[in-house]
Amino acid sequence: MRNEREWEINAVKKVAEIMCASARTAPKAKGIDNIETLILSEEQKEMVIDEMRRIAEEEKVGTMRNTFLRDANNLKDSHQVVIIGTKLKTIGIPYCGYCGFHDCKACKDAEGICFFNSNDLGIAVGSAVSIAKFNNIDNRIMYTIGRAVVNLKLLGNEIKVALGIPLSVTGKSIFFDRG
Repeated sequence: MRNEREWEINAVKKVAEIMCASARTAPKAKGIDNIETLILSEEQKEMVIDEMRRIAEEEKVGTMRNTFLRDANNLKDSHQVVIIGTKLKTIGIPYCGYCGFHDCKACKDAEGICFFNSNDLGIAVGSAVSIAKFNNIDNRIMYTIGRAVVNLKLLGNEIKVALGIPLSVTGKSIFFDRG
């Protein structure tokens, strides 16, 4: 017989998998899929926590240090972590200019960030967190986790922008009153 805590943790694992599927099927500009997903293993989670703390230590003082430390503690207490990232590849939409360059070639040559890569990432993340919300799994979108994952290249060398979504099931959300 399993206890209720085991059932809750198992539910979080299932929701994390469905979140990744939801990110995959989210609409993308021109149907081009530059999105990558990952559910962190316990070993990877520890690596990310260490990297977040390393980044905080580099900052020494200030808001950035506090943000990375606070989020590392949240990550430590979370049950699962979904990572969603994007490759930075121009997708060839004429007359766009949202990236700040004249055209896709200029953006690519300057190693700029295609607006549609970021937009598609936002839509994928929104789709994923809607799954968590629909299933009443506490979550938070954290750029700090994404930064550490990109630094560690856990999604590969092509992923330059990522966001982390830690998940938790407790009587009170660990993602509020965080200080």
